[in-house]
Amino acid sequence: MIDLHTHSTVSDGSDQPADIPKLAAEAGCTAVALTDHDRLDGLPEAAAAAAGLGVELVPGCEISCEVGAGTMHVLVYFVEPGEGPLQDELVRLQVARDTRNQRMATKLADELGLPITLEEIEAEAGGKGVGRPHVAAALVRKGIATSVQDAFDRFLAKGQPGYVDKERLYPADALRLARASGGVPVLAHPRSLDLEPGPLESAVAELAGLGLAGLEAIYGRYDPEQRDGLKALARRHGLVVTGGSDHHGTYKPDLRVGTGRGDLDVPDTALDELRARL
Repeated sequence: MIDLHTHSTVSDGSDQPADIPKLAAEAGCTAVALTDHDRLDGLPEAAAAAAGLGVELVPGCEISCEVGAGTMHVLVYFVEPGEGPLQDELVRLQVARDTRNQRMATKLADELGLPITLEEIEAEAGGKGVGRPHVAAALVRKGIATSVQDAFDRFLAKGQPGYVDKERLYPADALRLARASGGVPVLAHPRSLDLEPGPLESAVAELAGLGLAGLEAIYGRYDPEQRDGLKALARRHGLVVTGGSDHHGTYKPDLRVGTGRGDLDVPDTALDELRARL
């Protein structure tokens, strides 16, 4: 059993990078991928922890891409911190994310009159990559929201008064940069595209032609029927069937490393098949 989709405090998770391999070992995983949003910073710490536990750490990240009025997420595996086309672009995106966080804090405080500061939000993130879950947690801590979900529903979700859009790549660029950096790109949680079967089929076919290698069919929040349908979709387009929990710690309390909601079981062979696409 493996888990190819997890997040740490480097982006928008609540667990330190070193905790991810520990949780994977406890769940019985032979390998786990750390895939923080637009960042590779946590990989050295996670790799050191994994080495001492006998768990393989698969280096990676998750990139947000712009598609029409929505967002597509692409997981990229086998990329390490350092120089490279994708790595350089991630640095630029991190600067854009910092600017977004400043704008979000200003909007909440100055426009909505909420008693919250950027410093309080950054403290919630432990001084690392700030994301909307950290903003939500700070709102809960201040008594402004009753839960992280309540904070998103009233302030931070797209269309709500505290939302600030973030800079994204286009899918073709993300796939090109991933391949140019020696990475293997996979479409994350495909149902989040909110497409009917026909348009989803067309989108996957187009992405496969652009270099997509896999499809995250065995996803933490999908039921067996949904997973089976996505597995068939992947196979029709010659893509590797992959999967992961999308663990974010306390920010997504229903999802745990390795097991998701309790029924996740991603086979070790998925990692072998991804390696074959390098």
